[in-house]
Amino acid sequence: MLTAQDRAIVKSTVPLLESGGEALITHFYRMMLSEHPEVRSMFNQANQASGDQPRALATGVLMYARHIDQLDQLGDLVARIINKHVALQILPEHYPIVGSCLLRAIEEVLGSDIATPQVLAAWGAAYNQLANILIGAEAAIYDEKAAAPGGWRGGREFTLVSRVQESAEITSFYFRPVDHQAILDCSPGQYIGLKLIIDGEEVRRNYSLSALAQAGHYRISVKREAGGVVSNFLHDRLHVGDILELFPPAGEFTLAPSDKPLVLISGGVGITPTLPMLEAALATQRPIHFIHCARNGDVHAFRTWVDDLAAQHPQLQRFYCYAEQGAPADHVGLLTEDVLARWLPADRDLDAYFLGPKGFMAAVKRQLKALGVPENQSRYEFFGPAAAL
Repeated sequence: MLTAQDRAIVKSTVPLLESGGEALITHFYRMMLSEHPEVRSMFNQANQASGDQPRALATGVLMYARHIDQLDQLGDLVARIINKHVALQILPEHYPIVGSCLLRAIEEVLGSDIATPQVLAAWGAAYNQLANILIGAEAAIYDEKAAAPGGWRGGREFTLVSRVQESAEITSFYFRPVDHQAILDCSPGQYIGLKLIIDGEEVRRNYSLSALAQAGHYRISVKREAGGVVSNFLHDRLHVGDILELFPPAGEFTLAPSDKPLVLISGGVGITPTLPMLEAALATQRPIHFIHCARNGDVHAFRTWVDDLAAQHPQLQRFYCYAEQGAPADHVGLLTEDVLARWLPADRDLDAYFLGPKGFMAAVKRQLKALGVPENQSRYEFFGPAAAL
């Protein structure tokens, strides 16, 4: 039970988290991942090395401490965490590991003068409160997905039935269930969890579904990343006929029902979740502006598919922006506010969804605001750990 005194103590540590939260969380991850190999598979080591994951969790811990009295002020942060956990199949038995390592990190980084027994007890109670919230919400989602048509709980074996090269960097992978039974439907914009064994070690990753769950299969489209353990394994070592475990689709960044004009803006492999959104939106009469930015035509995936849809559906307008000269594009250079202004609908009461590299998303967020798109109708998603834009 979190008491008023516990809340006051947790809030008193906010200045320490503001100045040293990232160092504390970096120490936490180093300790936990070295002492508990059973949870290593759930963390992308590239995000650990870059510092993106420690920064994201440090921000989350800080936000939780700031709003310990009013958890509703956390906005969609909790929903985002819950969906990431569901896609990776985080279970109740994982939470005590995180809690014990977090309290040890607080004690070891802050020292006994600051991390007194009272402070550790307060943070222990605060962590247990949050863990119980997450465990309860995740259990409800696991139950819901298991009971839904085509649903399941935990890992389910799927066979890779096809690979398609979409660009110089992106390949699509099509998976069908080994049991040939129905599969769970997915909402446009959701992702799916993969469980892989790479060189004898278990690895889990989330990938956006790049198509609606039609014809009994799931499709992901993966960019080969330099040094990427999983992306290079998928590109080089996963062959048609291979079997792996998939976790049910999850994710809160989904296409919301609306009759407003829809604008989909993507950069690079950020195009993947916009494709099922485009598919779903074409079944309505709403105007759609599809904007994609890429380095050049060689790395632009799905151009022919989008062009064909635009030829069939007058409601769809598409625009391409290439950073480099080469294949024909509507604009060569970076996506600027002036260029975006020409490509947006005249009525700025629209719904915008955008994804891509963090710098790209930060620029698009600023541009949409400057061009009069309501901020609550401007939505974005991170492929990796969340960061401030």
